[in-house]
Amino acid sequence: MTESAATQGRRRQAIMADNRRKPKTPPAPTSTEVAAPYEQTPAEVAAWETFVNRLRKAPPTTRLKVEKKADGPDVVAVDHPVPLVGQSNIMAALGTAEPVFFRGLLHELVNVANPGREVDADKTNYALTLVRGIGPQDQVEAMLAGQMAAVHMATMTFARRLGHAENIPQQDSAERAFNKLCRTFAAQVAALKGYRSTGEQKVTVQHVQVNEGGQAIVGNVMTGGPGGLNEKAEPTA
Repeated sequence: MTESAATQGRRRQAIMADNRRKPKTPPAPTSTEVAAPYEQTPAEVAAWETFVNRLRKAPPTTRLKVEKKADGPDVVAVDHPVPLVGQSNIMAALGTAEPVFFRGLLHELVNVANPGREVDADKTNYALTLVRGIGPQDQVEAMLAGQMAAVHMATMTFARRLGHAENIPQQDSAERAFNKLCRTFAAQVAALKGYRSTGEQKVTVQHVQVNEGGQAIVGNVMTGGPGGLNEKAEPTA
């Protein structure tokens, strides 16, 4: 049975009306105008100049790489075309010329930055950057800088735990550890400043915890002068 002419006409009108209701695709832009280039603000220009100046003054930097071994533990190596040159760059930034000390400190930083079995290159280089940024001038400062890096990373770990605590015991535990680490880091900064200075170093003990049978001195402890903590050894011939 075929449709009548009237029915076919109504169908065509309905299709045409439906097509008119459909959104039309906008025509492709024909303009050849190019957006104006971005212009830096004065503050951005100053920040860029500061960055460039710091980059020029910074000592040569060399990253570390992690070589994955299928039949053994990961190996941390110097990421440089000439490994000896790259190692010397890192040792200079750590204030040492002793390869044994360099390898020992590097091993400690790897263990601190990677608590698990897997060694991550970014985490390892971050720990090294923390030490390098302090600018140690000798091995004592390098050791203290390594401890500061370890305390800082632990501090941020407990800061994260404090922010994600789900109950009061977790919150109290993370808060106590976070506060202790923050005070330790501040003491380390003061110790580094005292070691680098030539004046007298003053250490004030404010909180002391003593176990049963132990002894403690509470008060102001003065160190300095001959044999003091801030006295550096003179090189001998």
